[in-house]
Parts: sequence; C-alpha cells; structure tokens
Amino acid sequence: MDDLLPADTTPAPEYVLELYITGATPNSTRAVRNLKDICERYLAGRYELLIIDIYQQPELAQQVQIIAAPTLVKKRPGLIRWLVGDLSNRRRVLAVLGLTPDSDDAQLPA
Repeated sequence: MDDLLPADTTPAPEYVLELYITGATPNSTRAVRNLKDICERYLAGRYELLIIDIYQQPELAQQVQIIAAPTLVKKRPGLIRWLVGDLSNRRRVLAVLGLTPDSDDAQLPA
C-alpha cells in the first residue's frame, strides 16, 4: 500500500499584495494597520499579504523599483497596480484593489 500524501487542496489566494515599508515609522505603521483592516473587512480568506521592510531587504525593493515607502503593490488579480502613501484614503485603496466600498463602512467619509 502506498503512503501518498493528499494533494494540497488549499485554493490560491485571489489577491496577492505586497506592502513595502520603512521600519516602524508612523507612516509605515499606519499603512500596515490600514491595509490589514481593509483586507480583513473586504478580502477575508481571499488574500496573501507580504510586508517587506526595505531597510531589512533592500534588494527586494530594488528588484521592483520601489522609490518611495510605504508602497502597496497589487500583483493579482488583474493588472499590477501601485499606490504610495499610508493608505488612509480608504476609497482610493479600494479603487486600486477593484473593490466596491460597503455602505456601512465607518472608515469611509460621508
């Protein structure tokens, strides 16, 4: 009898995001908090988020030509999109991600 491992049935994440930050600066901390909040509200269970500190891994930032931080890179789905800043403009972040805002999202301005 063969001892075969079951195939990995975990679906690939629908959204693949990279957030480039610069250490624990206020802007970087806000960007991480804002993005995690958006992901948990709008993409729960459907995303992969990689947070890259360009101080610790400068070669990764060079490979994708990051010139400012924090920078969000949406790698999937669709076209690659970039957004620079602390991600506090929730409508703009949602637009870059191709998401429709919830009418009951308290983080959106009236």
